[in-house]
Amino acid sequence: MELTVYGAEAVCASCVQAPPSKATAEWLEAALLRKFGKSVTVRYVDVNKPATDEDRYYCGKILEDAYFYPLVVAGNEVLGEGFISLKPVVQYYTRQGLIPLEQKTDTP
Repeated sequence: MELTVYGAEAVCASCVQAPPSKATAEWLEAALLRKFGKSVTVRYVDVNKPATDEDRYYCGKILEDAYFYPLVVAGNEVLGEGFISLKPVVQYYTRQGLIPLEQKTDTP
């Protein structure tokens, strides 16, 4: 399953205390790898370099100030913007049926 982080090198003007978007993508990738293994991949997209129609849609919304960045999206669902929290991302993937690694090893 893929998670996409949209952002830019510069920190969002409204999110001055937030880490840069690329760092957020790297942090999410590391956290989700520990939580779910290789079941989740994280893709970073610069708002000025969208590659797909979906990328163009979300990048356009960011540039129109409809969303703050970093913007985290999975399965066409916005999971966070600006200050990103891991909890809603993990909840999304467990709703999708992914089982955290610690639960897989705890079962007899």
